[in-house]
Amino acid sequence: MEEGFGIWANPSSPHAEGRKAKAALEDARAPVKAALGWEGEIIFTSGASEALAIALQRAKADRRIVSAVEHDAVFRAAPDAEVLPVLAGEIDPGALDAALARPGRAVVAVQQVNPETGTLVLPQGDALQIRVREAGGLLLADCSQSAGKLPLPDADMVVVSAHKLGGPVGVGALLVRDFAMLEPIGGHERGYRAGTENLPAILGFATALETGGLDGWATTEVQRQSFAAALADRRVTPGAAQCAHVLALTHPKLSAQALLIRLDAMRFAVSAGSACSSGTLKRSRVLEAFGVDEGTAARTIRVSLGWSTTAEELDGFAEAWAGLASA
Repeated sequence: MEEGFGIWANPSSPHAEGRKAKAALEDARAPVKAALGWEGEIIFTSGASEALAIALQRAKADRRIVSAVEHDAVFRAAPDAEVLPVLAGEIDPGALDAALARPGRAVVAVQQVNPETGTLVLPQGDALQIRVREAGGLLLADCSQSAGKLPLPDADMVVVSAHKLGGPVGVGALLVRDFAMLEPIGGHERGYRAGTENLPAILGFATALETGGLDGWATTEVQRQSFAAALADRRVTPGAAQCAHVLALTHPKLSAQALLIRLDAMRFAVSAGSACSSGTLKRSRVLEAFGVDEGTAARTIRVSLGWSTTAEELDGFAEAWAGLASA
């Protein structure tokens, strides 16, 4: 990022400094695609929310279909989208087939990992992808919580957030199989995005992927799985497939707000609901859509493991939770 700050120029400018910035920007694309195993195109954005907005608002499609457990950014970007229920943690296949059968090409937005429960809403495999493509639709996968941690799904467009994998805040990407899937607007990023690219953050993003991923985490997969297993009896698991880096935990008596206060006093940073909506005290829309009863939802918190979370911190949290659970 310091290197990027040293090139204080717009990558679209024709002068020497602009060309230098452009070269650095283009050099960052290859490591991002290589680290994520992506062979298509990449549009750098200010984060996952902008990437979702570009995909949902400018995809060459007539309709938008989203799952009921998608992030709030999806509903802001596509307020008129058809919302489908989830069944056993995944989109109801019957509801999806019925929606895809209606006239008009559809873009279907599904998150790979739910940010509140760790449920794999779009698990590995190609059943949903085949359904969407056989109907002539486009699959948009929100991989904000999974990129760099799980293999990307076989989607037409993929959303990635840098700060979820050790990169800086304020940068992300929309991966696109083919630019022809989107309507251009002119401006930057081959004409598919307005606003000057954040070169320092993009270089930090590329470096985080090159040097990080799960291999660069402070904990091992075995340690993360052991942590999840130790808390299994209080874990909310709406689907059969769950990741090990996001957990929803419910307490037998204490409210989510009481848990947040007590854990914060113990220096553990957790939340209730997604971080973008945890400032409110309303019942989680996502937990309700997953079929979690109101009482359980009111006592449920979200625990996320980051790249810098240590094994000692996992042990400390497990001990603190055991103490709270017996209170």
